[in-house]
Amino acid sequence: MKIRKAVIPAAGLGTRVLPASKAMPKEMLPIVDKPAIQYIVEEAVASGITDILIITSRGKTTVEDHFDRAPELEARLLASGKQSTYDEIVAISKLANIMYVRQKETKGLGHAVLCAKAFVGDEPFAVLYGDDVVIGGEKPACRELCEAYEKYGLSVAGIKPVERDQISKYCSLKIESMDGEDQLYRVTDMIEKPMPAQVMSNYSILGRVVLTPDIFPILEKTAPGVNGEIQLTDAMRVLARKQGMVGKVYTGTRYDMGNKFGILQAIVQVALEHPEVKDQFRDYLKQVAETL
Repeated sequence: MKIRKAVIPAAGLGTRVLPASKAMPKEMLPIVDKPAIQYIVEEAVASGITDILIITSRGKTTVEDHFDRAPELEARLLASGKQSTYDEIVAISKLANIMYVRQKETKGLGHAVLCAKAFVGDEPFAVLYGDDVVIGGEKPACRELCEAYEKYGLSVAGIKPVERDQISKYCSLKIESMDGEDQLYRVTDMIEKPMPAQVMSNYSILGRVVLTPDIFPILEKTAPGVNGEIQLTDAMRVLARKQGMVGKVYTGTRYDMGNKFGILQAIVQVALEHPEVKDQFRDYLKQVAETL
């Protein structure tokens, strides 16, 4: 079955990037000239997704505004003869069928995904974490996961190896290689933010999953876990133990937009490839490097 729906949880408070996120949603922080969440939506669309639900929270109406039409701005651009910019702005509102629902309480990623139950119905769906922008790769990361789902019919986790001293910030997976498959693993167990003795491997889920609707009754029974929140990892752990999951090492590079250093990394990477500024920016970096 083709994946046509995606959920983007974007209700977090952005406490790791304060004060920038005090009045502006962290999802709207720019990577050169586009907000982070636009990169995520564009990845979903490039993966064949047609319907997207963005989970927001109070104070994030600018996310909705960004993907809406802007008549006054559009009229001004046309009057100024800026046709290409006008076309670019209008195209944003036509990327996909985008809907919104508010997570009224910050109860964690698992609770945010549960808010999408009515939207998803009985279909498999992708989840693209709002903090994680994935750039580059052989294909869009979400597309790589969707293809693994279409082949195996199991929920798929987008995974990457993580440094051992960093694994406690993420989750740790119990994995087995799949015979004859490159960068694909069987996932049979996982744990969120493990203590050193609990680490199963240095592979972690980073920003992308494809889930079957079987996750919803599990989430409804999932008790609060780490940080008193309903953890999506805890629900996926039940799913992995009961049905098994597939782990796909996606080929793109993931940038953590909830982290100040991750934001800087993403900006540098995009700027070095941006047609308008790449040459000037590269020269600037060389000048800076000489002073280090």
